[in-house]
Amino acid sequence: MEKMLREIRERMLKNIEEAKASSSLEQIRVAALGKKGELTGLLRGMGKLPPEERPKMGQLVNDVRAALEAKLEERAAELAEREKQARLAAETIDVTLPGPERGAGSLHPMNIVLSKMVDIFVGMGYEVVDGPEVEYDHYNFELLNVPKNHPARDAQDTFYVEDNIVLRSQTSPVQARVMTTRKPPIRIISPGRVYRADEADATHSPVFHQMEGLVIDENITMGDLKGTLDEFARQMLGQGIQTRFRPSFFPFTEPSAEVDLTCANCKGAGCRMCKGTGWIEVLGAGMVNPKVLEMCGIDSTKYSGFAFGMGVERMTLLKYNIPNLRYLYENDLRFLTQYR
Repeated sequence: MEKMLREIRERMLKNIEEAKASSSLEQIRVAALGKKGELTGLLRGMGKLPPEERPKMGQLVNDVRAALEAKLEERAAELAEREKQARLAAETIDVTLPGPERGAGSLHPMNIVLSKMVDIFVGMGYEVVDGPEVEYDHYNFELLNVPKNHPARDAQDTFYVEDNIVLRSQTSPVQARVMTTRKPPIRIISPGRVYRADEADATHSPVFHQMEGLVIDENITMGDLKGTLDEFARQMLGQGIQTRFRPSFFPFTEPSAEVDLTCANCKGAGCRMCKGTGWIEVLGAGMVNPKVLEMCGIDSTKYSGFAFGMGVERMTLLKYNIPNLRYLYENDLRFLTQYR
């Protein structure tokens, strides 16, 4: 046992001297003096020694413990001072050097796309009009030819504040407000935030953004609508992008159409993004229902018009070939700083 004590003492003193950090020193202390340390193990084994040898061995163990504790304390002080000096050196500021470079901020990709969309329609003579997000049922539904029993009024789809007050489910109420307060000709777009009771997933969100457009004047036709959307698609997504109208139904418009655009990713050749069709559904549009014109106080025998609505998020996904809507809301700078 005496030989083991000498070996432990020499080995531990050497380890203490070679320790490079306070954390390493603590590991050495536990290995030697901890509850399961080597010296503690020897003390527990002293019961097997003859009674006359126990005092001598106890004294030797205590001497080794005292030597190790003294060396540990001395080395701990040295390492603490060294680490302090290293920390101070790392934190030293040279006031003669330039400060750290701060990265410039950038617009959110959705704001970039929205700004582009607005610029395109303003360039075609449209006026940008805003409206309240907390809206009366009268403007959100009734003046848009959505009757009381229409499924879109269901509380499962619409956020109700009170019986006749909702969080707007589209920006169409802005169009209704304009039609009830202005006389034709009218040519407006209404971008803004809207709310629907959708589960958040790769293509849906309960809060998103739309841009809707409205034109009312004499002799407005479906051809004017198609020409407008063709020009928008060309400026937004580039040359070679075409529109395709498919018959649909919306209470606000008659006739109505779902509008597809040539897939900007494959230019119509067919890819995974467009599911091999070469087309991507983008928006809804149509001629303003004469009943809507009359409810808003506009003579439907003299005036006609068209309306369209598109999602800003969806247009952003198409513009930048982004596969998941949630990327736009996660605020990951690694993603956002790609778009400037």
